[in-house]
Amino acid sequence: MERIDKINYYLDIAETVLERGTCLRRNFGAIIVKNDQIISSGYTGAPRERKNCIDIGRCTRDVLGVPRGERYELCRSVHAEANAIIHAARNDMLNSTLYLVGKEMKTGNYIKNASSCSMCKRLIINAGIKTVIVRDTKSQFKIIEVQSWINNDESLTGIRGY
Repeated sequence: MERIDKINYYLDIAETVLERGTCLRRNFGAIIVKNDQIISSGYTGAPRERKNCIDIGRCTRDVLGVPRGERYELCRSVHAEANAIIHAARNDMLNSTLYLVGKEMKTGNYIKNASSCSMCKRLIINAGIKTVIVRDTKSQFKIIEVQSWINNDESLTGIRGY
């Protein structure tokens, strides 16, 4: 039996977390790991006590035809990265790694060119997370050094989406 590499091991766990997601459009799962210990997890879903999109049977952004990466204020969900950050202490997240997996709900395919939205990027920066690893395929991923988001501030260029 071949042993899975550590990055894909953690991405598999994030993918399992994704299965709790309640978005009808795209679901993400995230885990935060430091020193080979999982600190926190999060998935896409409405705030506590509010109905999820799967409960009301519609995605407002989908109904309005909002493109991917835009107008997140219309979304009912708290993003997976934000949920993982909310459930961890900042001191535990300093210099940690966030593993992120996203899937299209209509097809079950991995989200192409997935990345954190601009709001989640700001949360990740402030949480002190050092690296974000995003699954592209079952065995391929990209590694993002959070410092690159600090150095290349998309809010200054007006670039939208992800």
